[in-house]
Amino acid sequence: MKINIRFIVCTIGLLWGGSAFVSAQSDSITLSLDQALTIALSDNPTIVVADMEIKRVDYSRKESIGGLFPTIDYSGTYSRTIKKQVMYMDIEGMDDGLEVGLDNSWNTGFSLTLPIIAPTLWKSLKLSRNQLEQTLESARASRLSMVSQVKKAYYAILMADDSYAVIRQSHDNAEINAETYRQKYKQGTASEYDVLRAEVAVHNYEPALLQAENALRLAKLNLKVLLGLDAELKIGLTTELADYENEMYVEAMQVDTSLSDNTSLRQLDLQTAYLKQALKTQNTSWAPTLAFVGSYTWSSMSNGPMFDKFRWTPYSYVGLSLSIPIFTGVTRFYKGKQARVAYNEMQFQRTNLERNLRMQLTASMDNINAAVKQVASSKESMRQAEKAYQIMQKRFEVGTATVIELDDANVALASSRLSYYQAIHDYLTAQTDLEQVLGNVDLSRYEKTEKE
Repeated sequence: MKINIRFIVCTIGLLWGGSAFVSAQSDSITLSLDQALTIALSDNPTIVVADMEIKRVDYSRKESIGGLFPTIDYSGTYSRTIKKQVMYMDIEGMDDGLEVGLDNSWNTGFSLTLPIIAPTLWKSLKLSRNQLEQTLESARASRLSMVSQVKKAYYAILMADDSYAVIRQSHDNAEINAETYRQKYKQGTASEYDVLRAEVAVHNYEPALLQAENALRLAKLNLKVLLGLDAELKIGLTTELADYENEMYVEAMQVDTSLSDNTSLRQLDLQTAYLKQALKTQNTSWAPTLAFVGSYTWSSMSNGPMFDKFRWTPYSYVGLSLSIPIFTGVTRFYKGKQARVAYNEMQFQRTNLERNLRMQLTASMDNINAAVKQVASSKESMRQAEKAYQIMQKRFEVGTATVIELDDANVALASSRLSYYQAIHDYLTAQTDLEQVLGNVDLSRYEKTEKE
């Protein structure tokens, strides 16, 4: 009986807790960075459109492959003779012409064409494959850009949240000090000026507090837009900026500066390969083509009404059709020239792009190293500021420090804390920029499985 009662109580508790959890989740959600990236890479319209473009280009490639298969057409024609053709024979005594032909003419049947030698078609298949590769890389670029945007939005929330907490703590400290002076004023141990000065210090924090609150709200709204979430949904994050401090030193020492995965370079290389293949395709327009052709038709001719006296006669043939281009003006010649110039342009563009990327890479590395040093310096400064504030607060309690000195210590403490969090945020932002340049983000870890 005890076991049954406990089981019933636990079941009711689980059901009640589950319903409360569902109710709480209906208007709020707590996200880790990986969860945010997973949602963005599956539900963001930009990513969805990029995936749809891959399907479209793949269908276009399959359409090109269809050119290798035979083409079978059915046709049917009917003609009514209005004025018959007259034939004349150069025979003495036969001056009048002889009308030939019948009133009705019917033709229907099937025709077949199968390419045997088609160099331009073969080269166009490689163009379609290259175009699909470009689309895949473009979709990858969209994902990398989305990862960068989501990470920066996530880090912006962490920065805004910690900034709000720092300013709130400083505001609360000032409020406590002001209340202490009010009590001292009542006891006659403090002047009215001291009370007013302490209250002014409290009010000075209120604009910064409002700005921090608005910044936090806007940062969360930005992330919700990227994730496609409802604007009214409350979101929370599972991490804080301080959680990234320990791993940042290791990551700063393990940076691979190779640009082999950079999406801009890869897209440019694919475009260059496409132009090179287009040039080869253009050159094949001078090559002959050979096709197998066949036809099977029925024809009928009669006089009188159009549906009278059908006499169907079958006719069929098979053969080869050879086409040799000889002269089409100078269009092919100059098309080839255009393709070659475009290909040469790509070579110079790649060199210039790689130089710019190297400059961005150097700037990102410098920002990362500066941020790492700034974090260490700011952490030590924050520790000293906390100790200084504690000392000044003790002096204030025994009456050896003024409210101005205590307020200065409070401001210095807030400034050191903000500098510490800002340095971590700067590191994370620089690290995200570096990942964007290198393009070495493992996107597969953020993809949803079918089970999910």
